[in-house]
Amino acid sequence: MSILKKVNVFRRILTHSLTKNIGSSQKNQDIDLTQKIEIKRVLISRPNHRLGNLLLITPLVQDVITTFPECKIDLFVKGGLTPIVFKNYTNIDYIIELPKKPFKHLIAYFQVWIKIKRQHYDIVINVDKNSSSGRLSAQFADAKYKFFGEADETIQLKHTDYDHIAKYPVYEFRSFLTKLGFQENENPVPSLDLKLSLAELAEGKKIVDKIVPDDKKTISIFTYATDDKCYSETWWEEFYGRLKIEYEDYNIIEVLPVENISKIGFKAPTFYSKDIREIGSVIANTEIFIGADSGIMHLASASLTPTVGLFSRSNQNKYEPYNNNSVAINTNTSTTEESIKVINNILGKN
Repeated sequence: MSILKKVNVFRRILTHSLTKNIGSSQKNQDIDLTQKIEIKRVLISRPNHRLGNLLLITPLVQDVITTFPECKIDLFVKGGLTPIVFKNYTNIDYIIELPKKPFKHLIAYFQVWIKIKRQHYDIVINVDKNSSSGRLSAQFADAKYKFFGEADETIQLKHTDYDHIAKYPVYEFRSFLTKLGFQENENPVPSLDLKLSLAELAEGKKIVDKIVPDDKKTISIFTYATDDKCYSETWWEEFYGRLKIEYEDYNIIEVLPVENISKIGFKAPTFYSKDIREIGSVIANTEIFIGADSGIMHLASASLTPTVGLFSRSNQNKYEPYNNNSVAINTNTSTTEESIKVINNILGKN
């Protein structure tokens, strides 16, 4: 491990230990239910720059909007992807961005906190209970009601899918609202949603038709991922070969990562783009997406395409794609043939 990585690990441990008790005094906050509670301005805090983590808060944002249709939402995030992800969310007002490297941009870093303090919110929601910056922002913000994201064992017992990183913030937020006197919401958790426009979807279809100009339906695959989530070239070549045999009546397009890497040696027609919404629109024009746990997998899910997530780690319950006929496959326990059966079921081939 490099010195820089060791410093970052130590910094995270230190900041977590210093902030872990922030908000604990809010658990039993007194709320006057005789007064009418109006929620017009909301701050949602998720200071993370990764594409997947930003897409994974879209269900919570949708739930807030459904509950308070006229509210304005500010997002406290990190990096520059958020305006792209939430482009078509009309309730989003301000996007407050922490610099990705705060120690190199100290002035910008402190300006963010000043901006948070100057706003007045009816409610502030910290999404990730383990985020030190998220807990600090909830504490620092001027808000009537503060939700720090504390785990609630009764909610965990009630929902078998509580561990999912996109779902537990919704369940906990809904529970918090019942303490404010709102009726319990038992609707299914919304899907991840990029909210692609009709124009974007039409452009995606043009791109797909140009890559594979025939009348066959199309399967999209993504063969890359980071660290040990990435499958080997041998694994992918075998799996891709099986896909070609089983789905000879389908086109197969490989969506390439920003690194322009193909684990099947560019043997399939490829699509490369750095435009997140364009990638989503292309995947949305395919019948099914197959890929390992990654930001692009979550993007596929957010394009509302049936998504098959391939998992080799033990974090499937936390990150698996859901809704829209999506499934997760544990490749440690499932054979290629078993995976094909799952895909056939989605495509209606069984």
